[in-house]
Amino acid sequence: MPKDTTTPDTANGLPEDNVIEEHIDNALSTRYLAYALSTITQRALPDVRDGLKPVHRRILYAMRQLKLNPEGAHKKCARIVGDVMGQYHPHGDQSIYDALVKLSQSFSARYPLVDGQGNFGNIDGDSAAAMRYTEAKMTPAGLALLEGLDEDAVDFIKTYNEEDEEPIVLPAGFPNLLANGSQGIAVGMATSIPPHNVAEICGAALHLIKSPKARIETLMDHVLGPDLPTGGVIVEPKESMLEAYATGRGSFKVRARWHVEDTGRGTYQIIVTEVPYQVQKSRLIEKLAEIIETKKAPGLEDIRDESAEDIRIVLEPKSKNIDAALLMESLFKVSELESRVSLNMNVLDATRIPRVMNLREVIQSWLDHRREVLLRRSNQRLGKIADRMEVLDGFMIAFLNLDEVIRIIRYEDKPKAELIRAFKLTERQAEAILNMRLRSLNKLQEIEIKSEFDKLAAEKAELESLVTTEKKQWDMIAAQVRDIRDTYSLKTEQGARRTTFDLAPDIDLDLATAFITKEPITVVLSEKGWIRSLKGKTEDLSGLKFKDGDSLGFAVNAETTDKIIIFASNGKFYTLGADKLPGGRGNGEPIRLMVDLENDHVPVGMFVHDPKRQLILASSEGYGFRVNEEDIIASTRGGRKTLNVKGNAEAVRCIQASGEKLAVIGENRKILVFNVEELPEMARGKGVRLQKYKDGALADILTFSAEEGLYFIDSAGRRNEVADWNLLEGKRAQAGRMAPRGFSRLGKFSPDKRLDP
Repeated sequence: MPKDTTTPDTANGLPEDNVIEEHIDNALSTRYLAYALSTITQRALPDVRDGLKPVHRRILYAMRQLKLNPEGAHKKCARIVGDVMGQYHPHGDQSIYDALVKLSQSFSARYPLVDGQGNFGNIDGDSAAAMRYTEAKMTPAGLALLEGLDEDAVDFIKTYNEEDEEPIVLPAGFPNLLANGSQGIAVGMATSIPPHNVAEICGAALHLIKSPKARIETLMDHVLGPDLPTGGVIVEPKESMLEAYATGRGSFKVRARWHVEDTGRGTYQIIVTEVPYQVQKSRLIEKLAEIIETKKAPGLEDIRDESAEDIRIVLEPKSKNIDAALLMESLFKVSELESRVSLNMNVLDATRIPRVMNLREVIQSWLDHRREVLLRRSNQRLGKIADRMEVLDGFMIAFLNLDEVIRIIRYEDKPKAELIRAFKLTERQAEAILNMRLRSLNKLQEIEIKSEFDKLAAEKAELESLVTTEKKQWDMIAAQVRDIRDTYSLKTEQGARRTTFDLAPDIDLDLATAFITKEPITVVLSEKGWIRSLKGKTEDLSGLKFKDGDSLGFAVNAETTDKIIIFASNGKFYTLGADKLPGGRGNGEPIRLMVDLENDHVPVGMFVHDPKRQLILASSEGYGFRVNEEDIIASTRGGRKTLNVKGNAEAVRCIQASGEKLAVIGENRKILVFNVEELPEMARGKGVRLQKYKDGALADILTFSAEEGLYFIDSAGRRNEVADWNLLEGKRAQAGRMAPRGFSRLGKFSPDKRLDP
């Protein structure tokens, strides 16, 4: 017996011939594409014409249906959310309520579209109260978006359950996209538009009506930049902002607004009154408190939140000597007192296609939509005028033939058909005459009908001229834009610009030294490795006391903001902060407590760091090279390995490359002079041979200029010139010649370790 294909298959519950075979790649791509398209058009991206996403549009439309106009009373948000979810938006009630809350928050929306009553959250990040406790109605801005909705201004579509209709887009009598901005993340794309000032947008729109091909630079004479609900100061360069508006993509650096408040006796505190856009105040304060605890901002002592209705964050510096601007610059670098507001004008255009628009395209799209709304409203009004004039024309015929009309109505069996035949009326005219009340047959009513007919005729002529003349259309739109600009004028409290512009100060801030009091000191390092700092610049160190058996090793004049560099016999450089050195009242502290220096190695040089200098390093084997001083800074206690030494070899000298000639002397008292350029520049290594030795090792090196000549310093500190030094010249790595008669018995160019390298 053949198998009945209409019987459900026992394995999958489907008819056997209803199995669809499809490759998994095609199945996934088709379904994911449908999901992505739905997310882009129905959730994430706003429409360029009204600046709204579907959920926001449905909320405003539902509030209009509930007659929640600005002059009316508030209604429970639960009622609004219920109507939106039940009739227009088949998603969760919490997502609808969150969108409603955002529309009402003055710190989220520059011009709120919803007037909320109750707890709608705050800038600290606290959420709104439950929808059963809060109430809402529309603001004038929200109502302006809906103006003309009953006049065929836009198209309607069926709702999700096909029981009602909803608008595809709102008439948008308010430039909402730029005024309130938008944020959204779709599939493969996102949008981020900060709020702007309505008066400035209207100024740019009026200029664009006059000059449709206006440049972005010209439009930015009107739209200066974002005008954020929370205020703040934009410190982005003009050129960067211009590029952002020209391409539709970019970002703006926004800083908190602050001022200094004098607290007497030379002390002060910093008051922050505005925070950057979308920064939660509570999170900002927590971050600043963490910065104080971790000492990332060494100039900040304490932070307090004294905010009530207005923001007031108090920052206390550690010292009255700290510059307030420097302190704020340090905080801008490590906290959300400075943030970036992104611009990505990715929107749905009039054909519902997502694309990135520049400033001119966004404003022009809104103006084109307003023109379409104007034409549709005008045509709808012309239709109503034509209908009314048709009826009034019938009434006038009736008044001119009143007796005959009465006779027909009284004696004819079919008065409607007879009226149409006798006076060539339309059915609507005949029906209107038959429905006319007797009291309307007085002379005064006849005069009113003639007057209304004349007014409608004049209005019709004006509208027909408007519909057929493009210039009149743009004049009408310009008048509407001027009304919006006047309503939200920069001189009004609501329209006044909140965000200002400034250039970030050109401060080269080093957080490690910015808050250190700059004072002169003398750093002393003894032969046995004890280090200390003496106040002031001390030239005569003869009276300086040391531990028994110890003596002066190195001494340099510095300032508390300097970095002290120590070069050791292991070929490493160590970096110390001058402000962190022990005072000079005692013998100081062992250097090995501050850096990881092995016991079998000792310091062989100490100097103040200068990143612009170049140094020459030399080992006892007679090897060396040049190194830039900016490459020797050590960030840890372990130091920075630079000169490689092995076995019994040690690093012995580190001097500044201040001349074009280099003189090298060995323990055998032989001197070799050659050009400094023969030494390679390296960041680390063994280097090249400076001088060749059969016995002994390198004793000293010195750089000098050919004009000044070679010299040496004797034990009394006197400078002695070396005559005929050019006889000592040769090539690098040669053995050299014996030092001339009269040369220092110490066999060194300088015995004084207090000199800088």
